[in-house]
Amino acid sequence: MEIQINTSNNLEGRQATTERLEALVTERLSRFGDRLTRVELHVGDENGERNNGADIRCQIEARPAGHDPVSVSEQSDTIDQAASGALGKLTTALERTFGKSTNRKGH
Repeated sequence: MEIQINTSNNLEGRQATTERLEALVTERLSRFGDRLTRVELHVGDENGERNNGADIRCQIEARPAGHDPVSVSEQSDTIDQAASGALGKLTTALERTFGKSTNRKGH
């Protein structure tokens, strides 16, 4: 699974943020690792220097092998909250995607 992290230029500590987000993505999506070819995470501050609440946006696009890409997004007050929320949504979406492709008797 290839992981690409993109951050906007107006975020402070971009290198540390990128490393932290990559570790979080790896941890949260490790069980899908062999089924995902690529995961792209985009993080940005929607309002720039104005602080108007939930203005940090995290969008994640995952490319499951043999399936259409799955994209989710989350807005929150902090990068970590936005990433965690988006990863939660992505996990649910991937479970649905992979669940549809397996034959589970009785479900």
